[in-house]
Amino acid sequence: MSAILLQLNNIRQAYGEQAVIHDLTLSLQKGQIGCLLGPSGCGKTTALRCIAGFESVLAGEIILNGICVSSADVFVPPEQRRIGMVFQDYALFPHLDVTANIGFGLHRLTKVERARRVDELLHVVHLTEASKKYPHELSGGQQQRVALARALAPKPELLLLDEPFSNLDISLRERLSIEVREIIKSQGITAILVTHDQAEAFAIADEIGVMHRGEMQQLDTAFNLYHQPANRFVANFIGQGVFLPGKVINVQQIEIELGILESEIPHQHENGCIVDVLLRPDDIVHDDHSSLQATIVCKAFRGAEILYTLRLAGGARVLALVPSHHNHAIGEKIGIKPEVDHIVAFQQLES
Repeated sequence: MSAILLQLNNIRQAYGEQAVIHDLTLSLQKGQIGCLLGPSGCGKTTALRCIAGFESVLAGEIILNGICVSSADVFVPPEQRRIGMVFQDYALFPHLDVTANIGFGLHRLTKVERARRVDELLHVVHLTEASKKYPHELSGGQQQRVALARALAPKPELLLLDEPFSNLDISLRERLSIEVREIIKSQGITAILVTHDQAEAFAIADEIGVMHRGEMQQLDTAFNLYHQPANRFVANFIGQGVFLPGKVINVQQIEIELGILESEIPHQHENGCIVDVLLRPDDIVHDDHSSLQATIVCKAFRGAEILYTLRLAGGARVLALVPSHHNHAIGEKIGIKPEVDHIVAFQQLES
């Protein structure tokens, strides 16, 4: 197992009387890419600023490579933390070309060493042919890669990325997310990404910490966040889905309107109790031969698939992802069946 590079132990931060981070704890192994994911105001950017050294902490401690860099009594300034940063707006120097931007932080190297490192990174980020261009001559994706190369140039111990794709269109975000992960991994760098975009988090990070109101709700892989959410907030925030009422029969069976679901139930519930069962769009399968019918009330075309909103006989609604060659009309009834591999159920909310 790799050594732990970054450790946050119960850190707290506040702006005046407004608490922003509550007892936040996480660890990141060397070579791992982590992510802080959550809605606006959840504290993820403040946590990143504390790690970078742009802000101190009120309590707890931040340990980088075995050394405490921030606590109530200790504060190591940003320039001494060996941390690289990719900002939301890239923060490129407009008067410097690509080569000079990438080499800006390499003043301690000789001219030959600096040129060698810059050439290496130009190749890594696929910008060799754009080396003499200025930021205003580059596309948004190219600017993002220059910013990444500049942050990687000094070989930091930790790389921080603050909403790095927020200024790009959706199709470019998806492609660059994959590229950025490959670049970071190829350099053996440990990194933390901050974003509100699940697709970015899923594409880049090895582990994702979902935050809400300054607290870590769940730190896990993308697969587990989606299929085994720790609480109702994570279940609602990650992916799409609806809750249907269900009755617990035993530790492996829950009865809902669609029938009896069979799978291990991760949260302990007493037999006979009423729970809310999470159903994802991929849990509902279109089946023309099924006697179970549902009425289409809404449809969203997504290219290869159509996301149908379906009304069940009892009035409840579910979502279903169906291959787009099954193009049914609103108001039409279709056959469906549940195929649930991971039962997620929570105590029913009091009305």
